[in-house]
Amino acid sequence: MGSLSCCLLLTLALLGSCVAAARKCKLQGLWRNELGSNMTLLALDAAGTFSGSYHTAVAATNKQILVSPLQGSQQHPDAKGQPTFGFTVQWQFADSTTVFVGQCFVDHHGKETLETTWLMQEEVLSRRDAWKATR
Repeated sequence: MGSLSCCLLLTLALLGSCVAAARKCKLQGLWRNELGSNMTLLALDAAGTFSGSYHTAVAATNKQILVSPLQGSQQHPDAKGQPTFGFTVQWQFADSTTVFVGQCFVDHHGKETLETTWLMQEEVLSRRDAWKATR
């Protein structure tokens, strides 16, 4: 009897890990970050491209912060469950553009997280000032 229950527990544990491994991260939906910014990503097309909007909670401007459009793509949308992606945000309230690259991860509880890196390029008046245009 002890051997049977051990096998059953092992089988349940293996099935549980297979189910977790089969989970795929879906980019579509509403995402929020720890600073209070949020973005909405619309459905991916067959090529893995998507659009959406970004509403930042942080900006170095006196202007009103506006929701801004984004365009992006996901690498191999039908492949592995934790895809890489990139997108560009064209800010509607500032003379700058930000690009984000990252990967979507799913933990063993099914929680999806986007880990990203970004670069923002601000418009400057001359080439001489280009050194201070990228953050």
